[in-house]
Amino acid sequence: MKNICFFNSVQFWGGGEKLHLENGIVFKKKGYNVTIASNPASPLWKRALDEDLNTHSISVRNLSFLNPIKIAKLIRFYKKQKIDTVIFSTSQDIKLGGISAKLAGVKNIVNLRGLDVPVKASVINRIVYKSILTHIISNSEATKRSILKYLGKYINEDKVHTIYHGIELDKFNKEDNSKLSEIQEKGHGIILGNAGRLTPQKGQENLIKIAVKLKEEKIDFTIFIAGTGEQKEELTKLINKNNLHKDVILLGFVEDVDSFMNSIDIFLLTSIWEGFGFVLVEAMIKSKPTVAFNITSNPEVVTANETGFLVDALDINMFAQKTKELIQNEELRFKMGEAGRTSVLNRFILEDRVSELESYINGNR
Repeated sequence: MKNICFFNSVQFWGGGEKLHLENGIVFKKKGYNVTIASNPASPLWKRALDEDLNTHSISVRNLSFLNPIKIAKLIRFYKKQKIDTVIFSTSQDIKLGGISAKLAGVKNIVNLRGLDVPVKASVINRIVYKSILTHIISNSEATKRSILKYLGKYINEDKVHTIYHGIELDKFNKEDNSKLSEIQEKGHGIILGNAGRLTPQKGQENLIKIAVKLKEEKIDFTIFIAGTGEQKEELTKLINKNNLHKDVILLGFVEDVDSFMNSIDIFLLTSIWEGFGFVLVEAMIKSKPTVAFNITSNPEVVTANETGFLVDALDINMFAQKTKELIQNEELRFKMGEAGRTSVLNRFILEDRVSELESYINGNR
């Protein structure tokens, strides 16, 4: 393995794109030739250029794998750049880029699967997962179970290997206590934080229900939600409807996650599923206790009652009670926060996880 291509056509910035960029940077530091294949209109493209990574322009649609011209162009690209390893995350990228890589003779064709959503056992998926992909890597055991739910009849379980995401420790320096000015200006009481795209999956409407419960108990708090997405208008209406405009504040996109985490006391994750709750890791490395639903991969990240609380799925009353328990117990917040940071240092450091990925692809299974 010498020439690696991270292939990602997604035009928004999310966990998969962050993973590709950060892995690419570390592989480059290790001496590999790294290319980011992405859409020139995407944040990933811009950030790759900022990091002085090689880029290759791609544009992919659901049926692009049926386009012989696109396949021929990719074959030429793989061969010209002598790509020996190509890494994908999305289904449409795997189909086009994976088929092209197979035809070009690329040695390692890798799927970094980050969605805890079952993969349909369609004819094309069976072909891709059984005969084209050489490595299938899940970001959690929950994601692995989802991959095998329908495809387990066609691929061996040992073909799917779990490697957790890692955090870039230098970007989360505990000694840096800078905080977001908006949180300092508008926050009151205990500061509760949530970060993620404003989508149904992330369940931010549950935060508003939790806020209502906390208000009923006369607790002084502010919830700050970092992120953008299609549910912004709906969430704004719910906030206003419940007269929570001073208690639940939508921050929009926050570039400086480090300062955001510095600014909060407790991190709340109300997602209804997570492939890998990386934002929990980002909170834990800053010594913040967490409360999340006991679903999918969350119990692989949060150690229940040690680094945070895990609540039965969609039990809003219990979620509010566990949040209240942390709000009212500063000693418990500190204890769980420190345990969370130790857990991250032991399990989720980026360089360690990239080395694990490197070893696995190189055949040291």
